[in-house]
Amino acid sequence: MNIQRDLLKSQNQSKSSPAFLSVWNMESYYGESYIVQNISFNVHEGEILALLGRNGAGKTSTLRSIARMDSPQVTHGEIWLDHKPLHQMRSHQASAEGIALVPEDRSIIPGLTVEENLQLAQIAPPVGWSIDRLYDLFPRLGERRKQEGVTLSGGEQQMLAIARALARDIKVLLLDEPYEGLAPVIVDEIEKTLRIIKEQGITTIIVEQNAVRALELADRAVILDTGGIVFDGHAQEVLENEELRAEYLAI
Repeated sequence: MNIQRDLLKSQNQSKSSPAFLSVWNMESYYGESYIVQNISFNVHEGEILALLGRNGAGKTSTLRSIARMDSPQVTHGEIWLDHKPLHQMRSHQASAEGIALVPEDRSIIPGLTVEENLQLAQIAPPVGWSIDRLYDLFPRLGERRKQEGVTLSGGEQQMLAIARALARDIKVLLLDEPYEGLAPVIVDEIEKTLRIIKEQGITTIIVEQNAVRALELADRAVILDTGGIVFDGHAQEVLENEELRAEYLAI
């Protein structure tokens, strides 16, 4: 199989239909070190995209750039969400437009209960799912609503982080390593939830070292290697391509 030939074919197919979220020729860096270099990809509305690659490939930096976090800095290129220029916005403006980042550390606020973490997310508009609806989605959180968030198990903290994102009226959910440190049964629960979220029309980008699980969940995949894109196409293509997985994902 010619990986570069298939990459170009997949990229051309991806660009043939309108995108909801578009990253065009983006470059970003920490300090003087470039992390991602001239990357472009599209994500369609309601799609789950797996953003994969080895450690240090630039996956987290790409998520943070889309969310308009202060670091890394975007120096070139454009990021568009539903025809709106995210690349011209600060993080609070991107949040108001519907971008939600669930970071790897989950960032549960110490000293606040589960319910207080959710209430805090809804202080300012736009408000998303009601707290009761979030408890229906995550019954464990309902059972622990008065418990301090940071004392939850790792899986429960991940549920709370996702629920807190949904407490806002979001269009795009960015997940950074949501399965890290979780037992397979908890990963199953998170995946079931992500499928429900997809049914609601929310677009999701998932960065995950457990590449097989992410690919089985996703519609499409983008693979990064040393800050550049080496594959953009259907997730099933990666699952079926042993050469590609071995070279860029070590699986």
